Amino acid sequence: MAHAVLGGAAGVVWLVLPGMTPGDDAPVAIKEPRQVVSAAAVTRESPRDRAGNAPPDSMQSHMQSHMQSHTAEDDGTSTTDLVLPLVAAGAVGAVAVYGSIRRVRRTRGRTTPGGVSGPPPVSTTPQSLAEPDAQACAALVRADDRLRAARAELGFARGLLGAAAVAPFARALGEAEGELAAAFRMRQRYDEGVPAEEAPRRHALAGMIGRCEEAGRRLDAVAGDFARLRDPERALPYAEARFRDLTGHTAAAQTRLAALAERYAPTATSAVTGAVEQAKDRLLFATLRLNLARQELFSGRAEDASRQLHSAEAAVAQAAVFVEGVDRTAAELRDAEETVPAALTGAEAELSTVRRHTVRADEPHPRLLNADAVLASVRQEVTSDRPYDPLSALRRIVRATVPLASGRAGVLPAAALSVARASAAAADDFVATHRGAVGATARTRLAEARRLLAEGAPEDIERADELALEARDLAERDVRLHGNPASPAPAGQPETDGSAGAVLGGILPGEAPAEEGGEHSAWGFGRP
Repeated sequence: MAHAVLGGAAGVVWLVLPGMTPGDDAPVAIKEPRQVVSAAAVTRESPRDRAGNAPPDSMQSHMQSHMQSHTAEDDGTSTTDLVLPLVAAGAVGAVAVYGSIRRVRRTRGRTTPGGVSGPPPVSTTPQSLAEPDAQACAALVRADDRLRAARAELGFARGLLGAAAVAPFARALGEAEGELAAAFRMRQRYDEGVPAEEAPRRHALAGMIGRCEEAGRRLDAVAGDFARLRDPERALPYAEARFRDLTGHTAAAQTRLAALAERYAPTATSAVTGAVEQAKDRLLFATLRLNLARQELFSGRAEDASRQLHSAEAAVAQAAVFVEGVDRTAAELRDAEETVPAALTGAEAELSTVRRHTVRADEPHPRLLNADAVLASVRQEVTSDRPYDPLSALRRIVRATVPLASGRAGVLPAAALSVARASAAAADDFVATHRGAVGATARTRLAEARRLLAEGAPEDIERADELALEARDLAERDVRLHGNPASPAPAGQPETDGSAGAVLGGILPGEAPAEEGGEHSAWGFGRP
């Protein structure tokens, strides 16, 4: 554009230059030399008398006619000189206009900052997968929540009626769990980038949703039979008995957790820190719901009583998860503490074998050096008087040694399996008791970890441990982002009724935590 403007200015100067010549009779510009010399020769050859008299009339007429011919030539030359600048100026103007049009088009089509961005052509823009992806994640969360709740309800029914009475429903639940497991497996591969193309990925998302819906249909198919099986008049006393037993167990768990905190490092009990307090919160919620269920039953509203009972049973089940988590953690730490010395011995034997097979002993393998450092660090922790984390120590031994081990030391694979199972159990407990805030990604990683543990391939055990730890981290992040729900209590009930914990635990829906009618059954009956 700058070049075009400069050219246009030059053309204008060229145009106005002839108008700047003086207004004398004789032209200022020098014409061709031949013409100038011819005029001078005619002047010198004019016959003048010695006294300076004027030339004769004939000679003067000749000179005038000669000058008129030159004037005509000059006029012709000036016209030609004016046409050329006009043509040049027109060309320059055309170039300037063309360049300006191209610049505007480039600016409108540019998508980088600084230009006016416009929508790209529809044919070149792939359709976004954001909406079907969100739908698939929501379907996974809903299905997982429902199956977890159904599992808790089935546990109460089994305790009340026996295993034989609930066998058909256990089979239906198992089939639904198989559908959900397949959906989670598809999601895990989807997160890993398989498949890679847009169309197959869209089909995979649709397949996840279809599997989740099929899981729900498996429960819906037996919902009527399950509803007839559960009589609130019989189920309510059993739930109240479970509540009383768990209340006494919670007090014992508090004492046990305090002892664990004194014996082991803080990281050893971090997974169950605050578990007793949260168990008490769920029990408080269960107390109020059990009372409401009894009131509804006394008033003859069996359906409303059943819904209140579902909420109470779910709260009791989550309180049991918190309390049993303390007991399980205590057992895991005790077993790990007993296993660490044997694991150290087995690891050292494996490393000795590696050293013997090293080609150049003066240049040991970097992994061997790292394993030696890890074992030395663990040995120092064990022999010191300070509390340490046995599960963490066992995990470090396994991760440093297993890549180099030959597999002959059976203690290492067993230790790796124990560590992975502990990680998966802790993650599962957290998701179960915070499912109101945990998203699909954490649940997917947990499902993949459990799948690998169920298959039991030794080469996948460490991967299962990593996935379980990732699932726990993701779930905790989801809860932090979700925040602590502040839910109003139903009319006539105290504010500290445990509803906030029930919302976080997925027992009550977040949008209507104070619904007086209680929750619907996870098996489908009573659901809208």
